[in-house]
Amino acid sequence: MKVQVNNKEVKITDASTITQLTEQLELSSQGIAIAVNNKMIPRTEWDKFVLHESDNLVIIKAACGG
Repeated sequence: MKVQVNNKEVKITDASTITQLTEQLELSSQGIAIAVNNKMIPRTEWDKFVLHESDNLVIIKAACGG
């Protein structure tokens, strides 16, 4: 399955949920927020939220500074 992550096409192998995708992409689950098709998904729903072909994800990472 292929999805868009921050406007780049990503092929997902075994991931079917947001949690599995973050593991596949080796992202820390801390300090990030994820939106799927322009809807923010609460971290508590990542394990249950099923991804579909051509979903558009935006991953935002918190950064220090000012």
